[in-house]
Amino acid sequence: MNNLLALVKQMNLIRILEALGSGTSIRKLAAKQKSGQTASIDNKTASNTSTRPFSEIIKEASHKYGVAEDVINAVIQQESSFNPTAVSSCGAMGLMQLMPSTAESLGVENAYNAEQNIMGGTFYLKQKLDEFDGNLPLALAAYNAGSGAVRKHGGIPPYKETQAYVNKIMKSVDHWA
Repeated sequence: MNNLLALVKQMNLIRILEALGSGTSIRKLAAKQKSGQTASIDNKTASNTSTRPFSEIIKEASHKYGVAEDVINAVIQQESSFNPTAVSSCGAMGLMQLMPSTAESLGVENAYNAEQNIMGGTFYLKQKLDEFDGNLPLALAAYNAGSGAVRKHGGIPPYKETQAYVNKIMKSVDHWA
């Protein structure tokens, strides 16, 4: 069963990459996804055309959008474990796991390009922070489950995944907790 699930995920990755018209070798990315390779902020660089380390892009996004670097780092760690080729079972892509429609609305042309993904994802998180008056737990819940779910439930939705997501990020962000 696990092999079948892994095969389906790999096939989804290939379909998404083909749809995006990525110039990166689809077989190479699929092999990375299959092997479970992950990236580290210290030694990996942005994929597809950028050679900048993730830490530089995160610092730029932090300054540009006013979101703390440690928050961006915690979101990336939780979303993709710093894997720029990560694809979720529902189709979210890249380091900050942007859904295709969200990526498009943010002007992200290639969600597997780490620079575009981090800049777009941070801008999206900033939108959620603004929407929920700077309340980080609510913004994180909206990033994960959608703003509608947060409004509907008057706070963090009672979804186990979303509650665990918010708790894990909040615990890793010292000065926000």
